[in-house]
Amino acid sequence: MRDGINIAKSGLPSVALVTEDFWPQGEFVANSLGMPSAPRVRLPHPVAGTGKVNLERIAKTVVDEIVDQLAGAN
Repeated sequence: MRDGINIAKSGLPSVALVTEDFWPQGEFVANSLGMPSAPRVRLPHPVAGTGKVNLERIAKTVVDEIVDQLAGAN
């Protein structure tokens, strides 16, 4: 979240990818940094170490949401 917010504050479009287990922490960080509506997409947890096939499956399920967030859609 922190990196995504810092990138957004610099003027570059960004979307934070946050797993379900860390979603509450992401909310806290976004609020504490003054950007509660920072664009973010929720991923299943865990992602790391789950294999290439699973990563591709997850990517296919969130790619449209990521693009929409980057385009400023709600």
